[in-house]
Amino acid sequence: MAKESETGNRLVFAYYVTGHGFGHATRCVEVVHHLILSGHDVHVVTGAPDFVFTSQIQSPRLFLRKLVIDCGVVQADALTVDRLASLEKYSETAVVPRDSILATEVKWLKSIKADLVVSDVVPVACRAAADAGIRAVCVTNFSWDFIYAEYVVVAGYHHRSIVWQIAEDYSHCQFLIRLPGFCPMPAFRDVVDVPLVVRKPRKSRKEVRDELGIKDNEMAMVLNFGGQSLDWNLKEEYLPPGWICLVCGAHDNQQELPHNFKKLAKDVYTPDVMAASDCMLGKIGYGTCSEALAYKLPFVFVRRDYFNEEPFLRNMLEYHESGVEMIRRDLLVGHWRPYLEIATTLKPSYEGGVNGGEVAAKILQDAAHGKNYKSDQDSGARRLCDAIVLGFQLQRASGRDISIPEWYTNAQNELGFRTGSPQSSDAANNNSSFFQNSVCDEFEILHGDVKGLPDTINFLKSLAELRVSHNSEKPCIRERKAAAALFNWEEEIYVARAPGRLDVVGGIADYSGSLVLQMPIREACHVAVQKIQPAKQRLWKHAQARQQAKGQKQTPVLQIVSYGSELSNRGPTFDMDISDFMDGGKPISYEKAKHYFSQDTSQRWAAYVAGAIIVLMKELNVRFESSISMLVSSAVPEGKGVSSSASVEVATMSAIAYAHGLNISPRELALLCQKVENYVVGTPCGVMDQMTCACGEENKLLAMICQPAEVLGLVDIPSHIQFWGIDSGIRHSIGGADYGSVRIGAFMGRKIITSIASSMISQASSNSNGHNNNHEHDIRLLKTEASLNHLCNLTPHRYEHTYVKNLPESISGEAFLKEYKDHNDSATVINTKCIYPIKPATTHPIYENFRVKAFKALLTSSPSEDQLTALGELLYQCHYSYSGCGLGSYGTDRLIQLVQEMQHNNNNNKSTQTDGSLLYGAKITGGGSGGTICVLGKNSPQTRQRITQIQKRYQNATGYKPFVFEGSSPGAGKFGYLKIRSKNK
Repeated sequence: MAKESETGNRLVFAYYVTGHGFGHATRCVEVVHHLILSGHDVHVVTGAPDFVFTSQIQSPRLFLRKLVIDCGVVQADALTVDRLASLEKYSETAVVPRDSILATEVKWLKSIKADLVVSDVVPVACRAAADAGIRAVCVTNFSWDFIYAEYVVVAGYHHRSIVWQIAEDYSHCQFLIRLPGFCPMPAFRDVVDVPLVVRKPRKSRKEVRDELGIKDNEMAMVLNFGGQSLDWNLKEEYLPPGWICLVCGAHDNQQELPHNFKKLAKDVYTPDVMAASDCMLGKIGYGTCSEALAYKLPFVFVRRDYFNEEPFLRNMLEYHESGVEMIRRDLLVGHWRPYLEIATTLKPSYEGGVNGGEVAAKILQDAAHGKNYKSDQDSGARRLCDAIVLGFQLQRASGRDISIPEWYTNAQNELGFRTGSPQSSDAANNNSSFFQNSVCDEFEILHGDVKGLPDTINFLKSLAELRVSHNSEKPCIRERKAAAALFNWEEEIYVARAPGRLDVVGGIADYSGSLVLQMPIREACHVAVQKIQPAKQRLWKHAQARQQAKGQKQTPVLQIVSYGSELSNRGPTFDMDISDFMDGGKPISYEKAKHYFSQDTSQRWAAYVAGAIIVLMKELNVRFESSISMLVSSAVPEGKGVSSSASVEVATMSAIAYAHGLNISPRELALLCQKVENYVVGTPCGVMDQMTCACGEENKLLAMICQPAEVLGLVDIPSHIQFWGIDSGIRHSIGGADYGSVRIGAFMGRKIITSIASSMISQASSNSNGHNNNHEHDIRLLKTEASLNHLCNLTPHRYEHTYVKNLPESISGEAFLKEYKDHNDSATVINTKCIYPIKPATTHPIYENFRVKAFKALLTSSPSEDQLTALGELLYQCHYSYSGCGLGSYGTDRLIQLVQEMQHNNNNNKSTQTDGSLLYGAKITGGGSGGTICVLGKNSPQTRQRITQIQKRYQNATGYKPFVFEGSSPGAGKFGYLKIRSKNK
C-alpha cells in the first residue's frame, strides 16, 4: 500500500548535497524547484552558499541546513585533485564521526517527518535513511565508491575500507536516478535514466549582452572555473580581436582587468551569461557540461588531474561536437586564440531532453508515495564485493555497467581495431593474405615485412583510414581527428613494433642482479614516425600560434598522438618545440626534462615517448634538425603488469632511431629506454622489461642476468608447456609506494650486509692466530661479500649462515641514513619518515635468483609429470615470497587460489586423472601489488578450458572479467621496422 504523508498531499523531502563543487548544488536547485512548485517541503542539507538556492527559489517551503558530511574531493588547485588528501579529508569528515553522524541524522529525519531522503550523492545519507525507516533515492552521474577506488590504489590499503563502506551505504538506496554523462556505478541495483538537469536562462541573449555592454559584432566568452580562481594574470592579447571575456569567480583583490575582460558578480546567474555567449572556457564538471550542451555553447575545456568522472563527460561533449580540449600550458601562458577559433567552427548537435529536473522531481514524488522502480534492463550489476577490483578499471570494460550510453559505446567502437586481444592465430592465418593485399593497395612497403602479424596489418589499415576520416564530416573522437592531420602522406613513414612481456620468473629481483626469464606477449605497441622538414609539417593550430607568438618560422616541432586516451586520465595529443630540450646549445638535464613533463598530469604520458629524444640527445649526442610527427597505438593494456610502458618506450625509440638512420643494437636500445623511464619519467624500474620488449623472440623465454643486462640467450618453451597471464583487475604501477619501498629495502639490505661483512673481516683479522686454510677461505668469502655489487650474487646458504640473523625486520629511513649514509641506488630516494622492509625485501631476490636458475634447468629436462610439478612449485614459492615483501594483493591472491583449487580438484578426481594435472603453478608478476598472474599449464585445449573456468569464477566472485593473455610475438629487434609510403597521393 502506498504510504500516506503525515501532512496530507504535502510531502517532506530531505535532500542531501555533497560538499564537492557547485555543480551538485545547481542541479539540486532545479529538482528542488519543481518539488516546491508541486507543493512539497524540501529540506536541503548542504555546504553551498545560500544564494545558490535563494537566488532561484523564494519559498517558505525551502529549508536550508548548513552541514557538510561528504567532502567530495580535495583540490590542490583548480585543476588538480589531491587523491591522498581527499581520502584523509573524507575519513576525517565522514568516517571518524560516523556513529555520531548517523545518530544525529536519524534523529533529524524523524523530527522533520521526512517522506523520502534524496542524496546527491552523500553515501551516509542512504544509511541514515535506512536506520530511520525511510526510503532513499540517489540522483547523480557518478558515485564516490567509483571515484575513490582509484585513489585507494595510489594511497595504499590504509583507506581501502572507505570504499567498501561507501558501497555498502549506497546499497541501502532504493534506486538510482541517473543523469547523462554517467560513470559506472556498480553499488546501485535499479536505475532510472532522466534527461539533462539544467537551469533555465531567465533573460534573453540580447538583454544580457545589453546589460554587460557587449556589442552585436563582438564575440563573448565565459571564463568559468566553478568558483575557483587560477589567480589569473590576464592579458589583452589572450583573446582574438573583437572578443570579450566574461570572468566568473574572480577574487576581490583581482588585478585590474584589461579592457577586453569583464569581471562578473560572485552571485551572477551563470545560465544567463552562458546563453548570451559564444563559447566557454573552463574545467569539466556536470553543471558546465550539461548547460553547455543544453544551450549549444561550444566548450573549451582543460583537463583536471585525477577527476575520474571527466572521461565520461568529455566523451559526451565530443560526441555532440561541443568540446575543444585546451592544453594546460597554453591556458596558463595565454595561448587561447587557436582554441577559441576552433570553438567557433563547432556545430553542437545535442538534441536530447533538458527537462531532467522536472522528470526527476516527478519520479521522487512517486517514490515518496511508495512506487517501486525497477530497471527494464537485465543490469548484471551486483553489490560491490571488492571495489578496488572494479574501481577505475570499469572504464575499460565495455558493457560492464548497467548500460552504456550511445556516446560511450561509440567511443569504444571507434577504437575497436586496437583494443582487446588480437585475433586468434587461426583467424590470423585465414585472413592474413586478404589483409596484406588490402594494405598493399594503400601503401608501398619500401622496407621490412609485416611478418603476417594481424595487429601490424590492422595498424597499417588504421593509418590508411586516417586520410578518409580527415576529410570526413562524420563526428569522431578528438584523438582520431588529431591523428588524421598528423602526417604528410606524400612523405615516408617509419613503423616499429614492440610487444609487452609476461614475467615468468625473476620479477622484482631484476634490480638486485637476478637471472630472469621473460616472455614477449602477443599484445604490442605500434609507433609510426615521420621525420619531415618543418616547412612541410602539418602543424596543429595551437602549435602554429605558439611559434608565431615566438616569432619563429619553420622550426622543428614534435607532435604526438596517443590512442586510448579516452580510457585513462591523459590527453590524446602532445606537442613541443624540440628546441625546448636545448639550453645554451646543450641538452637540458634529466631533472629539467622530468620537471617539464610533470607539470601537467594529463600529459605526463608524453615523457615515455618524447623522453626518447632527450635520451638520444644526451647519451648519443644526436641533434634533431627536422620536425617529428608520431602516432602511438598500443594494445598492451595499462596497469596490468605486462610492461605497457616499456613496450611504448621500445617501439618509440626504435621508430625514431630507424627514421634518423641510427644503428642501435636491441640491447643498447633497451638500456637507453631504461634511462627514459628512470630519469625522464622518474620511475625506478629495472631493465628486464625493456630488454624483453627489444630482444625477445616469439615462443621463447629471454634469459638475462640483470648485472646490468647480460642476455644469456633464449630458452625454448617446450611444446608440452604453455604460459598464460590472467589480469586481476587491480591496477598495478611500479611507480607506487609499495614497489619503491621494497626496492629501497633491498638496497638497504645489501648495504647492511656489506657493512656486516666488513666488520667481520676486521674482527677475524684481529683474532687471527697463524695460518689456517679454513680461516683464509672465510676471509676471502667475506671480502667478496663486503664488496657485493648485487644481492643475487650472494648464495642462499651464505645468506642464511652469516647474515639473515643480523638483519632488522624493518628500519626507518632516518635511522638508516644516520648509520649507513646512503643505500647506493641512483633510481630511488630514501624518505626519512618512511619505514622500509629490510629482511623480506633482501631475502626475496637472493632466493628468487636460485629459483630462476632451477626453473631454467628444469625447462630443458625431459618432459615428465615431475618436471611440471617442480616448475609449478617454484612459481608458488615465488608468489608467496612477493607477499612476504608486501607486494601481494587481494585480486592476485584470489586468482592463485582458484588455480590451486582447479589443480587439486583435478588431481583428486579419479575419473579425469588420466594424464595428471592440467595446471601446475602460478605467481604474481612484475612489480606486484596487483596486475597479472602468470599461470603454468599443459599446452592443450583442456587447459584452455580450465583457464576460462578460472576467468568465470573470478568474475562471479568480484564482478570483474579478467583479461587473459595467451600467445607470444617477436620483440622489436626481431621485427625490425617498416618504411612505408602512401600509394594514393
